[in-house]
Amino acid sequence: MAGVEKINGVPVTETQIAEWVAEAEAGYDVEALKRRGRGRPGRGAEPAQVVALRLTADELEALDARAAREHKSRSELIREAIAAFAA
Repeated sequence: MAGVEKINGVPVTETQIAEWVAEAEAGYDVEALKRRGRGRPGRGAEPAQVVALRLTADELEALDARAAREHKSRSELIREAIAAFAA
């Protein structure tokens, strides 16, 4: 090998490659792979919309501080604020 191949910064060994080849040659259960799903789980019956939001540095800092205090994500806090506003 000319250079060292890495995955997430970890060098890939010849042993790992041989194991992956053996696994591929043995075949995969396509139905099991399809069942794994992709992406984040849904939040409702319909796909959720992604909405861009621009915040100032001060607004973002305040949001992150509150999120840290409440052990929540930015998105959770924003959704809660919208729900409270719309109620």
